[in-house]
Amino acid sequence: MIMSIFLQRKFQISAGIISFLLAILVHQNISVQAERTHINPQTEISQIENKTKNSSVFYSVVDEWQKYKYSVNGKRVLQPVKLPNAKVNVVNDKDLLTVLNNTRQYFRDYQKQDPDISRNGLLLSQGVTVEEVLKTLDFMITVLEEDINNNRPTRLQDPNFINANFRVIKWSAYNPDKPTQKQLRITKYAVFSHTGSRTKTAKYNVPLYSLKDDIAKEDKFYTKYTKQDVLSGIYEPGGKEFGKVEPLAYLTREGLESALMQGTILVNFTDGTKTFFNVDRNNGISFVKGLNPRLQKRYWYFRKVDDIKGYGYKIDSKISIKPGVTFAGDVLNIGLGRIIVMEYNQGGQKRLQMGVIADTGGAFLPNLHQLDYLAGIFKDEKEFQRYIRKLPEYATPYILVKK
Repeated sequence: MIMSIFLQRKFQISAGIISFLLAILVHQNISVQAERTHINPQTEISQIENKTKNSSVFYSVVDEWQKYKYSVNGKRVLQPVKLPNAKVNVVNDKDLLTVLNNTRQYFRDYQKQDPDISRNGLLLSQGVTVEEVLKTLDFMITVLEEDINNNRPTRLQDPNFINANFRVIKWSAYNPDKPTQKQLRITKYAVFSHTGSRTKTAKYNVPLYSLKDDIAKEDKFYTKYTKQDVLSGIYEPGGKEFGKVEPLAYLTREGLESALMQGTILVNFTDGTKTFFNVDRNNGISFVKGLNPRLQKRYWYFRKVDDIKGYGYKIDSKISIKPGVTFAGDVLNIGLGRIIVMEYNQGGQKRLQMGVIADTGGAFLPNLHQLDYLAGIFKDEKEFQRYIRKLPEYATPYILVKK
């Protein structure tokens, strides 16, 4: 009898261990499949749920080249909550409406050409699809238009209105390098105005280049060269690739690094004119996190634009964005057009601030622990630093989804 009980318990323990090992193998197998075949995250989520029969929802995080990096349990990163009872700050109602409209229009115009924006991403772990994201944008646009037309404070500032009309999903940071990080790091970016020349001079001698489409379509020559190669003069008279690109402006090295880091620059030319330039295409070399900007090998080619530009699969499609209401983030894993309310403390008081993910960058692919806030246009780094001192270094973000 004792031997029978012992064998029964031994069998139960062995069965439990086998089930546990099978769950691990299922997760590892799907992760490997994701790496080999670039499996859709929503497909992986359903496979994990069906095979492990538990509440975990594992999602395959991908990088900017659509390659598998790691898996996360989506239900630990995203959790349904209520928005805290504090007034929501909307820096500028009309600017928020503009960015919402421009982002929604991007989906209408380019969803077929840009499949990246059709990714449900990590939010599917909370049952949120891209279709619901679009309904959220439509509802917010309607609310803002009504409030602006009636010359009244927008209802989007009222936490009770938010909780009544939106699902509120708390986003906890997931940082593989800092597993104890709970809040998202909130970095800040800006458009800096720099003086530049239309011709090369002793002071303004660092070029900002644009690719010539007729050449670049046939020859991907620009993917062979690092930033250091470009700065060595390969495109200048006497250089091996002279004539294949067009110089848009000549800056100081500081001006170039600012343009490469921020993505947009306002050049005040010595002839008295001013022009915005925005990143167009890069040389295909990944941005290395933590490396000194001057040592980065990634180089961006620019185009002339009429406004500050955010996300877009090509230069002519990029979303026009506004400071104070725009975040840059991981559009592949979190998603374009996600409405963010960030919570932070200022002067001992709780503050909530609203914006929309309408931009991205190499530092955010992949990145589930950071957002970049578009602060504004500044004449220099000192002015920028003075402004952002009042902004949080870390915050708790909430994602809003129309009920």
